[in-house]
Amino acid sequence: MWESFRNLPREATDVMAHGDLIPGNVLVSAGRLTGILDVGGFGPADPALDLVGAWHLLEAGPRQVFRLDLGCDDLEWERGKAWAFVQAMGVVWYYLESNPVMCRMGRRTLERILADPVSV
Repeated sequence: MWESFRNLPREATDVMAHGDLIPGNVLVSAGRLTGILDVGGFGPADPALDLVGAWHLLEAGPRQVFRLDLGCDDLEWERGKAWAFVQAMGVVWYYLESNPVMCRMGRRTLERILADPVSV
């Protein structure tokens, strides 16, 4: 299922995307987004790529509110979930021994993804 997500159809053209919206790159104060770090990879990409933040940062309830506020259709949402899955798998593998905090973040993301029903 996950290996073919890049082939999921999309109508949207590439947009400028951050591509790495993990907890360490998102600044929040008083419950509000105040800044984004690590913009070195900012460039044109699938708009769903920045939906990875929904999976890295939010539990089910807030994630659903985020999705509704954005107005994502099922296909775009599933593409974002697939991007988050691939990213989380890489984080878990890459940081397994060198950075336990990052590895745990990837595992939490995978748990959120696997607990979420498939929309498409």
